Amino acid sequence: MRLFVAEKPSVAKAIIAELGEKERKDGYVITKTGDLVSWCFGHLMELADPDAYLGDDVPKTKSGKVWRDEDLPIFPKKWLNCVKVDCKKQFKIIGSLLKKCDQVVGAGDPDREGQLLIDEVLEHYGNKKPVLRYWVSAQDSESVRKGLKNLQPNAKFKGMLLAAKGRQRADWLLGMNLTRAYTLAAKRAGGNAVLSVGRVQTPTLNLVAMRDLEIRNFKPVPFFVISGSFYATQPFNAVFKPQDGMAGLDVEGRLIDPAKAKAILTQAQRVKTAKVMSYENKNKNLDQPKALSLADLQQLASSKWGFSAQKTLDICQTLYEKHKLTSYPRSDCQYLPESQHSEAPRVMAALKAINPAMSKLIDGADLSIKSKTWNDKKITAHHGLIPTMHRGDLSKLSADELKIWETITRRYIAQFYPPCVMASVSVTLDVGGLTFTSSGSSMMKPGFKAVLGNFDDDEDASKKNDKQENLQKIPVLKSSMSIECLKFSAKQDKTKAPPAFTEGTLIRAMENIHNVVDDPTFKKFLKDGDGIGTSATRAAIIDELKKKGFLEVNGKKLNATPLAFKFLAVLPDMVKNPVLTALFESKLRDVEAGKLPLATFEEEQRKFVAQQVEKAKEMTIDAIKGTARKTASKTKPNNSKKK
Repeated sequence: MRLFVAEKPSVAKAIIAELGEKERKDGYVITKTGDLVSWCFGHLMELADPDAYLGDDVPKTKSGKVWRDEDLPIFPKKWLNCVKVDCKKQFKIIGSLLKKCDQVVGAGDPDREGQLLIDEVLEHYGNKKPVLRYWVSAQDSESVRKGLKNLQPNAKFKGMLLAAKGRQRADWLLGMNLTRAYTLAAKRAGGNAVLSVGRVQTPTLNLVAMRDLEIRNFKPVPFFVISGSFYATQPFNAVFKPQDGMAGLDVEGRLIDPAKAKAILTQAQRVKTAKVMSYENKNKNLDQPKALSLADLQQLASSKWGFSAQKTLDICQTLYEKHKLTSYPRSDCQYLPESQHSEAPRVMAALKAINPAMSKLIDGADLSIKSKTWNDKKITAHHGLIPTMHRGDLSKLSADELKIWETITRRYIAQFYPPCVMASVSVTLDVGGLTFTSSGSSMMKPGFKAVLGNFDDDEDASKKNDKQENLQKIPVLKSSMSIECLKFSAKQDKTKAPPAFTEGTLIRAMENIHNVVDDPTFKKFLKDGDGIGTSATRAAIIDELKKKGFLEVNGKKLNATPLAFKFLAVLPDMVKNPVLTALFESKLRDVEAGKLPLATFEEEQRKFVAQQVEKAKEMTIDAIKGTARKTASKTKPNNSKKK
């Protein structure tokens, strides 16, 4: 008899659907094949708090043992795992089932954390029975059947388990020790804030602070834009394009010299006809947008409706768990499994049944279209967010839930519409030896854009301005032909500061953290590893930074607080630098590949933490005050895979 231990109830449900349900028990199901299927709720266990490793001589308060410099650094001789309070019942159920079965099948997500959260339960119970691994990225019937037929020895994935343990322990060592060390350093100067440090949260906070400083210290640079109006069969506009190396330009190629700008304008105004140097007119196909990842949706919802990242995640979780109208939300993937393409008729039928207002859009879809979104090779642990076949009741959704549901649904329907066809025109003119260029575009066939409507991705202001310029119609021209010059003008503009982060753009920045790293090796590790944090944790990290008084919300903007600036000013660069994550990932890949023992990796982390703790002990951080929260005394990195 096999015991399947799934990462979460939804995975268990998919397996049960294929094996057939015979009898439902408390916390597990007996299948028609005689197997047992039980489930976790993400991590049922977590690493013990530092207090568990301190002696009984340490004074206690209601919130735990007193934080003292002499106890740091805290390095566990033997790591202690404890069961989460709200998971004890399910944990015991799995333990009792392990005694009954002959073989165990771990059905965690196909990633390191999915490996760890099942194996740590088996290790706790000292399981000696054979263990197989169920390795599936999607929950559709075909994928589940394939996974059940191709169970693999769990030992094959030992490297992933060791790497996951390494990540978990290293985050604990860094977060627990440095949070206490810097909090105590501030306390010596009368500070009362809990100065929380984390491998992900601290670089994230630093991103916001650096952007705030960039905006605060920004000095606008004036520059000149020289434009001209021309006429062939109809009027159109073009803009002067400076030549490389021309005098009067800044490093960005902008014309900043007023005298030079005046001279160019005067030269152009003497010219009566311009010569067409090049003219290109072609149609461009814009492919259907990919399915939404959680980060995509969080950025879109932040921009359109001002939703916090956590609010968007909470809504997605409700749509998934309560209403059962959308797929698993905590996904970093924009692609869909090819096997699910055949399910489109049933998904569309369900959408039409629950929302007749979409009937016209659905009837206009061509279900034979297979966009680039359907790609098994690009699937990660989860596929992109899509509507389900469940025929729920939309009247039970709140207004905000309906916005998110419709955004996901329209993106799915758009996959079955043709590409958008744009007519794109570009022209280069010679105006008495000066080069002027222009471009324009117009929509020939809306294709998928007819589906997205107001639920399309937002564009930033600069793109919107460019879009307005591109709306102009340029007449049909031919190379070497002459056209009439109507009018020339010079306009002074100013460079603009970068925009402040919103929760949506911060999520995207965490995902694309490699963009702020110069070293090509570290840049690659961060890019390949999808940045810092995960789709499951980024919103919670931002939320925690707000609760701890490090970030504040001003309208849609997210800004670092004075407390954050004071704290970041005394932190060593490596602690607030995303390169630390790149170094982690480099070493963890070696651990996973068996090239570096876990013990060696852990010892390296202990040495690094010990050095940082000693530096903190030598500090007296000048009067960092804040609101100390009772729960903050147990501040630690998020080592749970919350579902």
